[in-house]
Amino acid sequence: MEKKNQSFVTTFILMGIPHAPELDTALFGIFLVIYVLTIVGNLLILMVIKVESHLHTPMYYFLAFLSFIDMWFSTVTVPKILMGLLSPDGGAISFHSCVAQLYFFHVLGSTECFLYTVMSYDRYLAITYPLRYTSMMSGKTCALLTGSTWFSGSVHSAIQTILTFRLPYCGPNQIQHYFCDAPPILKLACADTSANEMVIFVNIGVVASGCFFVIFLSYVSIVHAILKIRTAEGRQKAFQTCASHCIVVLCFFGPCVFIYLRPGSKDAVDGIVAVFYTVLTPLLNPLIYTLRNKEVKIALLRLQNRIVFAQRK
Repeated sequence: MEKKNQSFVTTFILMGIPHAPELDTALFGIFLVIYVLTIVGNLLILMVIKVESHLHTPMYYFLAFLSFIDMWFSTVTVPKILMGLLSPDGGAISFHSCVAQLYFFHVLGSTECFLYTVMSYDRYLAITYPLRYTSMMSGKTCALLTGSTWFSGSVHSAIQTILTFRLPYCGPNQIQHYFCDAPPILKLACADTSANEMVIFVNIGVVASGCFFVIFLSYVSIVHAILKIRTAEGRQKAFQTCASHCIVVLCFFGPCVFIYLRPGSKDAVDGIVAVFYTVLTPLLNPLIYTLRNKEVKIALLRLQNRIVFAQRK
């Protein structure tokens, strides 16, 4: 495509994760196993919450929603990593596919960010107002909150995508990353990107810092309420429930802040750090919530027993 003697990019090349070529097969195996475990683990969470009636509570409603997001969040990036490791041409991605990948990546990522905030608010209500919790967190309220996270994530992602692809891209076309993300793509633009980078920085900064601030305030209030619980057993149970959420939040927000909110960007470092929250965090979420949650572990055992019993029949 030509316009005023200037050719515009129709295909990008994802350069993938920095590594030695002889590690292709090993990395392919590792990422394939991680992806399969991620899908299976999150599907199990969804299945258990669906089957076990005693898990039909707001906390597990949000956990199921998180598992649903994590499956797709991993699917947006990992299959393309596998294609790049499997074939020399696997890193090629069309312009429109790149737009779609960036949009859905940020829809799911920012929705998850908002969801963590909602989950912290849910724990705050459950521990601070135990008697009024059921009425305050009704099914309608839960649906409204999850719908709001989707809407907010969609708006946030639309801003990111429009700002990134409104610029001309006339070459080179090699993206120093393993998926289409705004910072590495903007480096390829044939125009001044300073305004775009500033708006994106502020946009992500406001969302991330706003969510983290609300989560922080929620847990300050939660800790204050937990310390008022008279029994040691009650305090321990409350701390264990909240600890799982805190671990997941830190695993998600830490790498995001490092990549998007620090001055300067180093492609190799960003690519490796991004693996943590795009590939490993969706895998860790079901592990953290099951290994640290007695109710989920019991429910999984019940599901296993049901499957074994059905097979014997």
